[in-house]
Amino acid sequence: MPDIAAVFGSPRRNGNTAGLLKSAVAGAQQAGAEVDEIILRDYKISPCQEIYGCKKNGECAIEDDFQQVRDRILSCKGLMIATPIFFYAVSAQVKILMDRCQSLWVKKYWVEKTPHEKHEAVRKGLVIAVGATKGKKLFDGILLSMKYFFEVLDMEVWDTLLYRGLDLQGDVLKHPEYLDQAHQRGREFAAALKTVRSQTG
Repeated sequence: MPDIAAVFGSPRRNGNTAGLLKSAVAGAQQAGAEVDEIILRDYKISPCQEIYGCKKNGECAIEDDFQQVRDRILSCKGLMIATPIFFYAVSAQVKILMDRCQSLWVKKYWVEKTPHEKHEAVRKGLVIAVGATKGKKLFDGILLSMKYFFEVLDMEVWDTLLYRGLDLQGDVLKHPEYLDQAHQRGREFAAALKTVRSQTG
């Protein structure tokens, strides 16, 4: 199985967010990691309907592409996830994925009755976020959301790459230093995952 799941969370296939994640993926691959690229816009994933069908066994009752994406993420040692900022929050595509993972929360804490204080981060995650404005708290909301999203995945936030001033498609090309940084951190992320135990073996 791949070492890293790379989740492209932008509605734009070739925008600034995707460009930065592609650079991080290239860095990880250069360091020898196998990467599974997941472009969320290409999958049909319904929003959570909060029907709590997952209370039975932790499995979401809505059957769509979520199960495939979830399993691919869970099979990897690490997760790279990239999102643009909309109204100081993650994109709709990323939010839907996060909300559907409520079923994993139910499985972990209600079905398996794992004590909250016994949370163990056995995997690592890298967050890339891209915003257009210079607001002081531009990334506060998504960082808090990612912290708890990663927790239900038994994952810790290894690093965050937060970029401002990127709006129109192609803006990131004016900042090659951003792409270089993402590439380098991708390499370093791959190296950090070498100490992570495989979740499939």
